[in-house]
Amino acid sequence: MSEDLHEPVLPGPGASDYERYLRTDELLSLQKDPEERVHHDELLFQTVHQSSELWLKLATTEVDEAAGHMERGELAPAIRLLRRAVLSLQYVTTQLEMLNQMSPWEYSEIRVVLGHGSGFDSPGFRRVPAVTQRVSQAFERALQRAGLSLVELYQQGREHEDLYQVAELLTEWDERIWVWRFRHYAVVARALGEETIGTQGTPVQVLGKLIAQRQIPKLWEVRSRLVELFDAERKGSAA
Repeated sequence: MSEDLHEPVLPGPGASDYERYLRTDELLSLQKDPEERVHHDELLFQTVHQSSELWLKLATTEVDEAAGHMERGELAPAIRLLRRAVLSLQYVTTQLEMLNQMSPWEYSEIRVVLGHGSGFDSPGFRRVPAVTQRVSQAFERALQRAGLSLVELYQQGREHEDLYQVAELLTEWDERIWVWRFRHYAVVARALGEETIGTQGTPVQVLGKLIAQRQIPKLWEVRSRLVELFDAERKGSAA
């Protein structure tokens, strides 16, 4: 007798293996039911933030794994994982646009039921600096093993292609964090205004100060140094 390929074989609740593997019953029950919502757009608000946490979980996991590879001197797999992490942050940033589909008044209605909830308490938000610090330290050690300074890596980049690619991906990771924070700030400022006090007593303007912070400042500082060296070398050649 032929096997019925439509019948689930995986354990757990759900009418199909798709539902059982992805645990869709549990996943789709994590949002408020219609009768629980103070406003229709609570579903939009929860969807954006819950999916953001999933992408941030993936992004930070990949960066952490990439750091482990780099600590073992395995640059190629680290490059692949860092590319995934960067793309994950792009998705987190892009979906913030959905929140601009809410009016400031609607946003305020939902804000009432957040309690003391704040983006600062996001598990993903808190984990980003931790994994970034680890991967930054792993990169520093990789440079040391190669006997290179950061300036020398960029001057001789094509001779150390994998390490150069790691440096550029870490720069992009840092840049994507910056872009994500900027878009988050812009969305909140557009909805609440810049002078409003947040749910935990923090002014919205404080979010703006986070934008200027770099997670891996050396990767940005080296660019200025490279310009100085290039200009000095050019002047020396012209003399």
